[in-house]
Amino acid sequence: MRQDVSDNPFLKAEFLRSCAQHSQLPDDGRPELAFAGRSNAGKSSALNKLCQRRNLARTSKTPGRTQLLNIFALPGGYLVDLPGYGYANVPERVRRDWGRLVGDYVGQRGPLVGVVLIMDIRHPLTDYDQQMLSWAESAGRQLHVLLTKADKLSFGKARNVQLQVQRSLGDRASCQLFSALRGIGVEEAQATLAKWLRPESDQ
Repeated sequence: MRQDVSDNPFLKAEFLRSCAQHSQLPDDGRPELAFAGRSNAGKSSALNKLCQRRNLARTSKTPGRTQLLNIFALPGGYLVDLPGYGYANVPERVRRDWGRLVGDYVGQRGPLVGVVLIMDIRHPLTDYDQQMLSWAESAGRQLHVLLTKADKLSFGKARNVQLQVQRSLGDRASCQLFSALRGIGVEEAQATLAKWLRPESDQ
């Protein structure tokens, strides 16, 4: 059954603009949810599935080349798609630019209320993931991990990975299984993230 748009802000998400620098970000103070993850971990697919839009977030044909913050507006706030990390064969300058753009955003952005960290369930907690966790934790951000491509493992194996990752995360972040292909964990993720967009008095 199709969800009621009035109860689910993600179903009204629309692309707003791409930002090459922080000065181009929205200035109305509404809460922002950032999506971060290693290139090819399924970040764009996860965003599209959460918003029930096939091509809302587009995947670059050359990972690591486009260093932009992609902004999507929805009732109550914004989704911010951060550039993917961990890509190979790019100049050191690009890596530094990524660190500056993303690190400063996660560490200093006032309206940012939480970070959704996308990890391929078959390759979780990479060094880059740990770096993002550290940035977010140091800034006091809420963190929620989506273990994507959960359909690639049996349910038992997927649950074991989830438990191992959650133990490693401790109380730094919550963690769930997710599959854009099979729709696993979509409603759970929507419910968790929708709370981040609402003032505490409304929860």
